[in-house]
Amino acid sequence: MDVESTIAALDRGETRVAEKVDGDWRVNEDAKAAILEYFRVRKVEPIEVGPFEYLDKIPLKHDHAERGVRVVPPATARYGSFLSPGVILMPSYVNIGAWVGPNTMVDTWATVGSCAQIGADVHLAGGVGIGGVLEPVNARPVIVEDGAFIGSRCIVTEGCIVGESAILGAGVVITASVPIIDVTGSEPVEHRGVVPPRAVVVPGVRQREFPAGIYGLPTPLIVGWRDESHDRMSLNEVLREFEIGT
Repeated sequence: MDVESTIAALDRGETRVAEKVDGDWRVNEDAKAAILEYFRVRKVEPIEVGPFEYLDKIPLKHDHAERGVRVVPPATARYGSFLSPGVILMPSYVNIGAWVGPNTMVDTWATVGSCAQIGADVHLAGGVGIGGVLEPVNARPVIVEDGAFIGSRCIVTEGCIVGESAILGAGVVITASVPIIDVTGSEPVEHRGVVPPRAVVVPGVRQREFPAGIYGLPTPLIVGWRDESHDRMSLNEVLREFEIGT
Protein backbone atom coordinates (compact mmCIF):
# COMPACT_ATOMS: atom_id res chain seq x y z
CA MET A 1 0.00 0.00 0.00
CA ASP A 2 1.45 3.34 -1.11
CA VAL A 3 0.24 5.63 1.65
CA GLU A 4 1.15 8.94 0.01
CA SER A 5 -0.52 8.11 -3.30
CA THR A 6 -3.65 6.84 -1.55
CA ILE A 7 -4.01 10.04 0.49
CA ALA A 8 -3.40 12.11 -2.65
CA ALA A 9 -6.13 10.15 -4.45
CA LEU A 10 -8.52 10.80 -1.54
CA ASP A 11 -7.66 14.49 -1.73
CA ARG A 12 -8.46 14.59 -5.46
CA GLY A 13 -11.68 12.60 -5.01
CA GLU A 14 -10.39 9.73 -7.15
CA THR A 15 -10.67 7.33 -4.21
CA ARG A 16 -13.34 7.29 -1.51
CA VAL A 17 -13.48 5.68 1.92
CA ALA A 18 -16.97 4.38 1.17
CA GLU A 19 -19.16 4.21 -1.94
CA LYS A 20 -22.66 3.01 -2.72
CA VAL A 21 -22.56 -0.13 -4.86
CA ASP A 22 -25.78 -1.87 -5.93
CA GLY A 23 -27.70 0.02 -3.29
CA ASP A 24 -25.36 -0.79 -0.38
CA TRP A 25 -22.55 1.28 1.12
CA ARG A 26 -19.19 -0.51 0.92
CA VAL A 27 -16.12 0.48 2.92
CA ASN A 28 -12.70 0.82 1.30
CA GLU A 29 -10.59 -0.72 4.08
CA ASP A 30 -7.31 0.00 2.27
CA ALA A 31 -8.12 3.72 2.19
CA LYS A 32 -8.88 3.78 5.91
CA ALA A 33 -5.71 1.83 6.68
CA ALA A 34 -3.72 4.35 4.62
CA ILE A 35 -5.14 7.23 6.68
CA LEU A 36 -4.14 5.53 9.92
CA GLU A 37 -0.64 4.91 8.58
CA TYR A 38 -0.43 8.51 7.35
CA PHE A 39 -1.05 9.73 10.89
CA ARG A 40 1.72 7.43 12.11
CA VAL A 41 4.41 8.51 9.66
CA ARG A 42 3.67 12.24 9.57
CA LYS A 43 5.56 14.56 11.90
CA VAL A 44 4.08 17.52 13.73
CA GLU A 45 5.12 20.79 12.09
CA PRO A 46 4.07 24.45 12.10
CA ILE A 47 1.50 25.61 9.54
CA GLU A 48 1.02 29.33 8.93
CA VAL A 49 -2.14 30.64 7.27
CA GLY A 50 -2.12 34.43 7.19
CA PRO A 51 -2.22 35.59 10.81
CA PHE A 52 -3.05 32.07 12.05
CA GLU A 53 -0.47 29.56 13.23
CA TYR A 54 -1.15 25.84 13.67
CA LEU A 55 0.91 22.87 14.80
CA ASP A 56 -0.28 19.65 13.22
CA LYS A 57 0.63 16.51 11.32
CA ILE A 58 -1.78 16.95 8.41
CA PRO A 59 -1.46 19.85 5.94
CA LEU A 60 -4.47 21.84 4.76
CA LYS A 61 -6.18 21.64 1.38
CA HIS A 62 -5.30 24.23 -1.26
CA ASP A 63 -6.48 25.42 -4.68
CA HIS A 64 -10.09 26.06 -3.66
CA ALA A 65 -10.69 28.53 -6.49
CA GLU A 66 -9.45 26.02 -9.03
CA ARG A 67 -11.82 23.41 -7.59
CA GLY A 68 -14.81 25.77 -7.52
CA VAL A 69 -15.13 25.67 -3.74
CA ARG A 70 -15.93 28.64 -1.49
CA VAL A 71 -14.18 28.63 1.89
CA VAL A 72 -15.03 31.36 4.40
CA PRO A 73 -12.33 32.12 7.03
CA PRO A 74 -11.51 30.45 9.34
CA ALA A 75 -12.98 27.28 7.80
CA THR A 76 -10.53 24.38 7.67
CA ALA A 77 -10.40 21.34 5.39
CA ARG A 78 -7.57 18.89 5.91
CA TYR A 79 -5.53 17.42 3.09
CA GLY A 80 -6.95 14.01 2.22
CA SER A 81 -10.55 15.21 2.32
CA PHE A 82 -12.43 16.03 -0.88
CA LEU A 83 -14.67 19.02 -1.59
CA SER A 84 -16.73 18.82 -4.77
CA PRO A 85 -17.44 21.82 -7.02
CA GLY A 86 -20.02 24.17 -5.57
CA VAL A 87 -19.33 23.28 -1.93
CA ILE A 88 -19.53 26.18 0.51
CA LEU A 89 -17.66 25.97 3.79
CA MET A 90 -18.73 28.59 6.28
CA PRO A 91 -16.38 28.73 9.33
CA SER A 92 -16.39 24.95 9.83
CA TYR A 93 -14.15 21.87 9.81
CA VAL A 94 -13.73 18.93 7.43
CA ASN A 95 -11.43 16.10 8.50
CA ILE A 96 -9.22 13.76 6.47
CA GLY A 97 -10.97 11.04 4.49
CA ALA A 98 -14.25 12.95 4.33
CA TRP A 99 -16.02 13.39 0.98
CA VAL A 100 -18.43 16.31 0.45
CA GLY A 101 -20.69 16.26 -2.60
CA PRO A 102 -21.50 18.99 -5.13
CA ASN A 103 -23.35 22.13 -4.02
CA THR A 104 -23.42 21.12 -0.36
CA MET A 105 -23.40 23.77 2.38
CA VAL A 106 -21.38 23.15 5.54
CA ASP A 107 -22.67 25.93 7.76
CA THR A 108 -21.05 27.81 10.64
CA TRP A 109 -19.33 25.66 13.28
CA ALA A 110 -20.45 22.42 11.65
CA THR A 111 -17.90 19.60 11.75
CA VAL A 112 -17.49 16.78 9.25
CA GLY A 113 -15.58 13.97 10.94
CA SER A 114 -12.93 11.71 9.50
CA CYS A 115 -14.11 9.56 6.58
CA ALA A 116 -17.71 10.89 6.69
CA GLN A 117 -19.46 10.79 3.32
CA ILE A 118 -21.75 13.77 2.63
CA GLY A 119 -23.84 13.72 -0.52
CA ALA A 120 -24.79 16.35 -3.08
CA ASP A 121 -27.15 19.26 -2.31
CA VAL A 122 -26.96 18.60 1.44
CA HIS A 123 -27.30 21.35 4.03
CA LEU A 124 -25.44 20.85 7.31
CA ALA A 125 -26.83 23.68 9.42
CA GLY A 126 -25.02 25.62 12.13
CA GLY A 127 -23.27 23.55 14.76
CA VAL A 128 -24.02 20.15 13.23
CA GLY A 129 -21.69 17.39 14.41
CA ILE A 130 -21.01 14.63 11.89
CA GLY A 131 -18.94 12.02 13.71
CA GLY A 132 -15.72 10.50 12.46
CA VAL A 133 -15.16 6.74 12.15
CA LEU A 134 -11.57 5.68 11.50
CA GLU A 135 -11.27 2.44 13.46
CA PRO A 136 -11.74 -0.41 12.96
CA VAL A 137 -10.95 -0.14 9.26
CA ASN A 138 -14.00 -2.19 8.28
CA ALA A 139 -16.39 0.12 10.18
CA ARG A 140 -18.82 2.13 8.08
CA PRO A 141 -18.37 5.91 8.32
CA VAL A 142 -21.24 8.32 8.92
CA ILE A 143 -23.14 8.82 5.68
CA VAL A 144 -25.52 11.64 4.74
CA GLU A 145 -27.10 10.97 1.36
CA ASP A 146 -28.06 13.44 -1.38
CA GLY A 147 -30.54 16.19 -0.64
CA ALA A 148 -30.71 15.73 3.12
CA PHE A 149 -31.18 18.69 5.47
CA ILE A 150 -29.52 18.36 8.87
CA GLY A 151 -30.89 21.00 11.26
CA SER A 152 -28.95 23.14 13.71
CA ARG A 153 -27.02 21.35 16.45
CA CYS A 154 -27.90 17.86 15.21
CA ILE A 155 -25.45 15.04 15.91
CA VAL A 156 -24.98 11.98 13.69
CA THR A 157 -22.41 9.42 14.86
CA GLU A 158 -21.30 5.76 14.92
CA GLY A 159 -21.58 5.02 11.21
CA CYS A 160 -25.26 5.93 10.96
CA ILE A 161 -26.88 6.72 7.62
CA VAL A 162 -29.21 9.62 6.91
CA GLY A 163 -31.17 8.63 3.83
CA GLU A 164 -31.70 10.67 0.69
CA SER A 165 -33.76 13.88 1.12
CA ALA A 166 -34.42 13.20 4.82
CA ILE A 167 -34.88 16.14 7.18
CA LEU A 168 -33.56 16.22 10.74
CA GLY A 169 -35.10 19.02 12.80
CA ALA A 170 -32.89 21.03 15.14
CA GLY A 171 -31.26 19.09 17.94
CA VAL A 172 -31.86 15.54 16.70
CA VAL A 173 -29.24 13.01 17.86
CA ILE A 174 -28.74 9.88 15.73
CA THR A 175 -26.60 7.05 17.14
CA ALA A 176 -26.37 3.35 16.36
CA SER A 177 -27.91 2.27 19.67
CA VAL A 178 -30.87 4.66 20.03
CA PRO A 179 -34.00 3.69 18.05
CA ILE A 180 -35.48 6.08 15.51
CA ILE A 181 -39.23 5.60 15.96
CA ASP A 182 -41.71 6.10 13.14
CA VAL A 183 -44.89 7.38 14.80
CA THR A 184 -46.80 8.15 11.59
CA GLY A 185 -48.82 4.93 11.64
CA SER A 186 -51.16 3.22 14.10
CA GLU A 187 -48.22 1.35 15.67
CA PRO A 188 -44.63 2.54 16.27
CA VAL A 189 -41.94 1.19 13.93
CA GLU A 190 -38.30 1.23 15.05
CA HIS A 191 -35.25 1.86 12.86
CA ARG A 192 -31.68 1.66 14.16
CA GLY A 193 -28.68 3.33 12.62
CA VAL A 194 -30.53 4.42 9.48
CA VAL A 195 -32.86 7.34 8.89
CA PRO A 196 -35.09 6.25 5.98
CA PRO A 197 -35.08 8.36 2.82
CA ARG A 198 -37.40 11.40 2.91
CA ALA A 199 -38.22 10.94 6.60
CA VAL A 200 -38.95 14.07 8.65
CA VAL A 201 -37.37 13.58 12.09
CA VAL A 202 -37.66 15.65 15.27
CA PRO A 203 -36.39 15.17 18.84
CA GLY A 204 -38.70 13.10 21.02
CA VAL A 205 -38.79 11.25 24.33
CA ARG A 206 -39.47 7.62 25.27
CA GLN A 207 -40.31 6.60 28.83
CA ARG A 208 -38.11 4.05 30.57
CA GLU A 209 -38.48 2.56 34.01
CA PHE A 210 -35.45 2.60 36.29
CA PRO A 211 -35.04 1.53 39.93
CA ALA A 212 -35.35 5.20 40.92
CA GLY A 213 -38.46 5.81 38.85
CA ILE A 214 -39.69 6.47 35.30
CA TYR A 215 -37.67 8.92 33.23
CA GLY A 216 -37.69 10.11 29.65
CA LEU A 217 -34.82 9.26 27.28
CA PRO A 218 -34.18 11.31 24.13
CA THR A 219 -35.45 9.50 21.03
CA PRO A 220 -35.68 10.71 17.41
CA LEU A 221 -39.24 10.51 16.07
CA ILE A 222 -40.26 10.21 12.43
CA VAL A 223 -43.32 12.45 12.25
CA GLY A 224 -43.84 12.60 8.51
CA TRP A 225 -42.50 11.99 5.03
CA ARG A 226 -41.21 14.57 2.61
CA ASP A 227 -42.96 14.64 -0.76
CA GLU A 228 -42.06 16.52 -3.93
CA SER A 229 -43.93 19.65 -2.83
CA HIS A 230 -41.72 19.86 0.26
CA ASP A 231 -38.56 19.98 -1.86
CA ARG A 232 -39.35 23.61 -2.69
CA MET A 233 -39.94 24.55 0.96
CA SER A 234 -37.60 25.60 3.75
CA LEU A 235 -37.04 23.40 6.79
CA ASN A 236 -39.29 25.63 8.90
CA GLU A 237 -42.05 25.48 6.29
CA VAL A 238 -41.85 21.68 6.13
CA LEU A 239 -42.04 21.34 9.92
CA ARG A 240 -44.99 23.74 10.02
CA GLU A 241 -46.65 21.58 7.37
CA PHE A 242 -46.50 18.73 9.92
CA GLU A 243 -47.78 21.09 12.67
CA ILE A 244 -44.49 21.04 14.56
CA GLY A 245 -43.10 24.27 15.95
CA THR A 246 -39.47 25.19 15.31
